[in-house]
Amino acid sequence: MPGSPTVFIRTEAQRLGFEFVGFARAERLDDAARRLEQWLNEGRHGRMAYMENHFDLRVDPTLLVPGAKSVICLTFNYHNPECAADPDAPRISQYAYGEDYHHVVKDRLKSLLESMRSEFGDIDGRCFVDSAPVLEREWAQRAGLGWNGRHTLTINPKRGSWFFLAEIICDLPLPPDDPIRDHCGTCRRCIEACPTEAISPQGYLLDASRCISYLNIELRDEIPTEFQGQMADWMFGCDVCQDVCPWNRFSKRHEEPAFEPHPDLLNMTRRDWMELTEEVFGKIFKKSAVKRVKHAGLKRTLRFLNE
Repeated sequence: MPGSPTVFIRTEAQRLGFEFVGFARAERLDDAARRLEQWLNEGRHGRMAYMENHFDLRVDPTLLVPGAKSVICLTFNYHNPECAADPDAPRISQYAYGEDYHHVVKDRLKSLLESMRSEFGDIDGRCFVDSAPVLEREWAQRAGLGWNGRHTLTINPKRGSWFFLAEIICDLPLPPDDPIRDHCGTCRRCIEACPTEAISPQGYLLDASRCISYLNIELRDEIPTEFQGQMADWMFGCDVCQDVCPWNRFSKRHEEPAFEPHPDLLNMTRRDWMELTEEVFGKIFKKSAVKRVKHAGLKRTLRFLNE
């Protein structure tokens, strides 16, 4: 007879490289729906029009998986404190150092779901890794993986925030975990450190249209001149709010070979980046999430940083 589903899932998930696992009841997120609607109405999503799509799917997992009973939430560590050898080199967010996490993490997630089916029989479920209408941080909080900090990212009290979130929405009934209460206290380091003042003065609200990660990844047009001198040399993504978060003192370096940077990545000088050719771009970022902006997009940001 199969044993406890939650014990099996946690054990198998950790074998596959996931660090923390939590469970939440699959139900409509009414409070989150109201917050999302207000955030969209205020235009804080900038030109990310896709955020306006599939609203009902975002807030109700039973529309993504009919008959869903549970949302299994997981974390996958990507922390790599290594920096470029040239202190003047433009910077890339840690999550993009290695291979594209969408593929790496989702492959592990699919393996977990298959193991669950082998152990417990036919399960209707779907895997999600930051590429579908799923409110990941809301589910992570509900499943007890952490709280959503003032910078709006999920913080785990044992590991900080340097991790990817992943979910399996399925029709297997699982006992839900208890949420973790907020432990940001009076800390405002992320708010004060944000170069573009993208985080509201009170925190817990991000104006994505001002976030550096939006400006150098999501925005396809030229970067507005009002952000000249405020990009802190970030050419892809931004880690400032995580760099200053006190909870990240508990972070540990990842152990995932796929997330190791290309040998040349951290040895590139500022001049190397400014003279970046399409050939070198293709070699360094062959399997990276950076390919999303293409050579032309990265060059656009590099020009902006050098003006």
